[in-house]
Amino acid sequence: MSEKKQDLIVAAKRAYTRGIQTGSGGNISVRVPDHELMIVKPSGVSFIDCSEENLVVTDFRGNLVDGKYQPTREALLHGVLYQHLPEVGAVVHCHSPWSIGWSYSKRDLPALTYHAQLKFGCPVATLDIDAPVVPEEEMPRVLELFAKYPKLPAFLLVAHGVVALGKTAVDAEHVAEMVEETAQIAWLQQIGLKNGLIAG
Repeated sequence: MSEKKQDLIVAAKRAYTRGIQTGSGGNISVRVPDHELMIVKPSGVSFIDCSEENLVVTDFRGNLVDGKYQPTREALLHGVLYQHLPEVGAVVHCHSPWSIGWSYSKRDLPALTYHAQLKFGCPVATLDIDAPVVPEEEMPRVLELFAKYPKLPAFLLVAHGVVALGKTAVDAEHVAEMVEETAQIAWLQQIGLKNGLIAG
């Protein structure tokens, strides 16, 4: 358990340092192997302040199993992903600005660079859910994204942020960084096209 917590802590601190999640927003979790449990960042705690003492353990419904703090409000989303995607070991959800900016287009984010094409192998899907927390009745729409793109490494929530997946929390955080980088490049490409700086 301690090793899993350290994985989450390293990923959380990297995300904060890289500026893809500020303040106390966002959420991050890791799967507890061989159990329907996950280690989750508590609500109201900044990524940079995650520690072995304040992380909590919940079931896949987000019910507290161990710990002194309230789990993130998005725990159910994490649990649904673990339940239906057994290869996923960690989930990082952050409010990265370029990714949110792209999400307002309500278009999937294309893998524009060779790096993104090699790493992702598909666009980053965008899902429009009009709620600050993904409600249970919208979970089938989330899972439909993975039917459309079986290799989907992450998805965007309109006006909300990126949900990145990985075998470890550090892996998922790296995916979130690449989505943010790709979103920034996509915006710069659109500006270049609009201003005739690059050919269409």
